[in-house]
Amino acid sequence: MRVEPYGVDSIVHVTKRGARGMPITRSKNDQERFVRMLFYLNSEHQPDHWDREVSAGNHFEWPKYWKERIPLVRVLGWTLMPNHFHLLLQETKDGGISKFMQRLCGSMSRHFNTKYEETGSLFQGSFKSRTIGDDRYLNWCAPYVMVKNPFELYPGGLLAASKDFESAWSWALAYPFSSLAVYGAAQPSPIIESETNILHEMFETPAVFKRIAKDMIEGRAWEDGDEFETLSLEK
Repeated sequence: MRVEPYGVDSIVHVTKRGARGMPITRSKNDQERFVRMLFYLNSEHQPDHWDREVSAGNHFEWPKYWKERIPLVRVLGWTLMPNHFHLLLQETKDGGISKFMQRLCGSMSRHFNTKYEETGSLFQGSFKSRTIGDDRYLNWCAPYVMVKNPFELYPGGLLAASKDFESAWSWALAYPFSSLAVYGAAQPSPIIESETNILHEMFETPAVFKRIAKDMIEGRAWEDGDEFETLSLEK
């Protein structure tokens, strides 16, 4: 799939997979670093060795001696999986998504190869993306990114989660490497803006988001068959 063109205010579903299906993180520290990158790399200006300068302090506090934080994109939602990640991004500056993804994936690759003394590409080709052109698609894409993916990690996988939705929902809310708790439990996040966020307008309460997610997981959302492949960007 080619990376689609998009402009300012476009909402884009982005995914990036590990080369040959291999893991892109190997430890909790790697996973936590990914979360920090979503905050610290999302700015027009940031030091080359940002991780060294913030490692001893608050993980989501912008140092006063750095240049002002001017985000490249608006992060609306995300989930980190063992061998790939999904992001819902809104372009706030021309070329912002491409620049942010270049930084994010480049930093992950360099860190991974240095830490584990490996060489080669961490990722499989360029990132895949799809511009979201209507509310219906966004209505299902958001819970796909933040619910369906964590549910795959639930003991027994997605099928078990769909049969025991309430338990799986509680389990997924506690999964620390997704933004589900922002929409499913009204939990604040330094990565996701609470204002000017279209998803907060679409999903007015956690109960609304949960109901839509349940409809999607149980398969009642689609009149024309299973569209998970479309949402996964594999079509």
